[in-house]
Amino acid sequence: MSDLADIKNLDDIKLLVDTFYTKVQKDNLIGPIFNEKIGDQWSAHLERMYRFWQTILLEEHTYSGSPFPPHKHLPVAKEHFNRWMEIFTETIDSLFAGILAEEAKLRAKNMAEMFFYKIEYFRNGGRNFFES
Repeated sequence: MSDLADIKNLDDIKLLVDTFYTKVQKDNLIGPIFNEKIGDQWSAHLERMYRFWQTILLEEHTYSGSPFPPHKHLPVAKEHFNRWMEIFTETIDSLFAGILAEEAKLRAKNMAEMFFYKIEYFRNGGRNFFES
């Protein structure tokens, strides 16, 4: 039995986001991509991520907009999404246990897969990358 509590409130979301992105910034594979794209705007990015996850997990609608467009032209491949997901899962599992913690991992996995496929779609001129 785990001694960890589930995600319950905005403070938990902030802990998750801050812990995750601290690891991301230092990661050898995905850190340079994030640091290049975000530059000196980390504070604003973290605030957006708090609102995003607060909306997704706590159903407190504080985020508006479309999360995909800023990612559309990133120089990423499947291994980058795999690493992002690995760090996200490790972060959740080290901090939380429960229904919302599992929901966060599922939502992150679905989002990573969708972003990967959409990026590939745009790279291939709007064609399905499974097509010859």
